[in-house]
Amino acid sequence: MHVTERKIVYNGHYKLSQLLVQDGEDVLKRERFEPGTAVAALVYHTGTRQYILTRQYRIGPEDEIVELAAGMVDGDEEPQAAIRREIHEELGYDVDRLELITRLLPSPGTSSEVITVFYAEVSHQSGQGGGLAEESEKIEAVPFTAEELGQARFEDAKTLVAVQWARLREAAN
Repeated sequence: MHVTERKIVYNGHYKLSQLLVQDGEDVLKRERFEPGTAVAALVYHTGTRQYILTRQYRIGPEDEIVELAAGMVDGDEEPQAAIRREIHEELGYDVDRLELITRLLPSPGTSSEVITVFYAEVSHQSGQGGGLAEESEKIEAVPFTAEELGQARFEDAKTLVAVQWARLREAAN
């Protein structure tokens, strides 16, 4: 299979493309959601020994959810720089140490989105966090002990991946 034609059919906050895919003699018409490249991090405060997640309203589920600090990569920005920026905007912390957990494709059948997931250690809060007013963000920091994190129920895929990574890491130590 290979794409023979692509056309942007919607270009708003996000993009939607229509692709023609050659599959032998058949030509398939498919739509692909193109939200961009994202970053996320499981943030761990080394002083309090707590994980810090975020709570905010999300349009997908039309509800507030608890999830990793996350955001979009801007232009040619490197993922590591983007997640450092997002952690500062959302939680007010400077990152002491950053470790790659994985790159994931949350919905490869319909979306081009790639999310790079990190583990970030912090110890110094130099800003207030809460998100950016100009982006209408209202983000609350939600702390978890390792035990609480292990027992919490999450619905967000990137958060589930990072929490499972943390559980395995804790079990190995």
